[in-house]
Amino acid sequence: MAKDNSFDIVSQVDLAEVTNAINQAMKEIGQRFDFKGSQSQIELEGHDIVLVSDDEYKLKSVIDILESKLIKRNVPLKALSYGKIEPAAGGTVRQRVTLQQGIPTEKAREIVKFIKDTKAKVQAAINGDMVRVSGKDRDVLQEVIAKLRAHDFGIDMQFTNYRSN
Repeated sequence: MAKDNSFDIVSQVDLAEVTNAINQAMKEIGQRFDFKGSQSQIELEGHDIVLVSDDEYKLKSVIDILESKLIKRNVPLKALSYGKIEPAAGGTVRQRVTLQQGIPTEKAREIVKFIKDTKAKVQAAINGDMVRVSGKDRDVLQEVIAKLRAHDFGIDMQFTNYRSN
């Protein structure tokens, strides 16, 4: 009987690293001269980051600081989707940034279609918020991973749970 090998394509963000990056960004905002007396703050609410600042210019600076801290902590910026800037209480502005957890169904279908178009001898199946790819030959699975990494789907992808049975 032939052995079946598989791996999962997931899109997850380490929330502990995001929390650490937010704490570092808030510390830097508290120490910077251009933010003295400012009402700028960053909070994590579930899978959303809420950014608040005095005006849009300072909000852009807060975003730059946060992104630099996220990059240093190896959190991919592709996993962030920015909402629109809206007015908040006290003459401030607010922006909500959503952290991507899991692959959306449309993107999962696009990934499966891409894998099928490669004509590799593997099966791809959508399994909740991830895609499982299985096949008989490990080398073919490695080639599929390489092709997926080379193609940009607009989301951050990790390849986990690589199994050889």
